[in-house]
Amino acid sequence: MERREVTILDTGERYPCAGGRHILGAMASLGRKGIPSGCHGGGCGVCKVRIVSGECSTLAMCRSHVSVDEQAQGYVLACRAFPQTDVSLEVVGGMRKAMLKHGANASTQRKKYGFV
Repeated sequence: MERREVTILDTGERYPCAGGRHILGAMASLGRKGIPSGCHGGGCGVCKVRIVSGECSTLAMCRSHVSVDEQAQGYVLACRAFPQTDVSLEVVGGMRKAMLKHGANASTQRKKYGFV
């Protein structure tokens, strides 16, 4: 199974994402605080990110969270995005606030997620 590397530009963190796994699931496996998780179905919008480089395939996303114009600019919901190459992303909206509040050092503050 192929693995892609995902880089969070805001914190400098990098993590692997196995083929067929969405960005949010792999991100959550970091086990750090500050990774908001909502519905995992593209309906809540809490996991919105912007892909700065690399390519992702996506499943349908709620247009109230990611418009067609935003998607063209690289915005996706991490729970609906599957890296096809190594990707670099920026966290935005509610995810940005939560990720930066806890910072990159939050990876040492493990939190258990029940959905991964």
